Amino acid sequence: MGEQGVRDGAAPDPDPEVVSAFVERFAGQLVEAGMARMPARIFAALLSSDSGVLTAAELGGQLKISPAAVSGAVRYLVQVNMVSREREPGSRRERYRVHSDQWYEALGNRDQMIKKWEDTLREGVGSLGADSAGGRRLAETLEFFQFIQKELPLLLDRWREHRERVFGAS
Repeated sequence: MGEQGVRDGAAPDPDPEVVSAFVERFAGQLVEAGMARMPARIFAALLSSDSGVLTAAELGGQLKISPAAVSGAVRYLVQVNMVSREREPGSRRERYRVHSDQWYEALGNRDQMIKKWEDTLREGVGSLGADSAGGRRLAETLEFFQFIQKELPLLLDRWREHRERVFGAS
């Protein structure tokens, strides 16, 4: 190591206070968008980490939260495909990874949920009647999801092409 916090040939290590401020600010924005606070904080911490991989102990120490809080939040993030769980080589400890394409994966995996919503909305339109005020709102919502279902794969393809141009193959 050369100067403090600078690895030979690498950028300086980020200031932990600056990282912490970013994590809390971005987590706050995710909370405003509807994500629960603890998963938002853990996701932001993983996203901003150098490796994109942290253990429960590292997350707990960085965020000053309990192992139970880490466990519950990670369970949610895994369920919505925003992080993955993996075993640390040669250990029983788990570590959690955020992937560079987590937004792509999270959106792409919404397909089944949107299909369920469409089916339920279609039933709702039938139950309420297409000419009722509620039925019309449900029909418009159904149309929106059908539009998204059709357009999202095209948009995700365009993103992959754009990402490859900007960041190279991954």
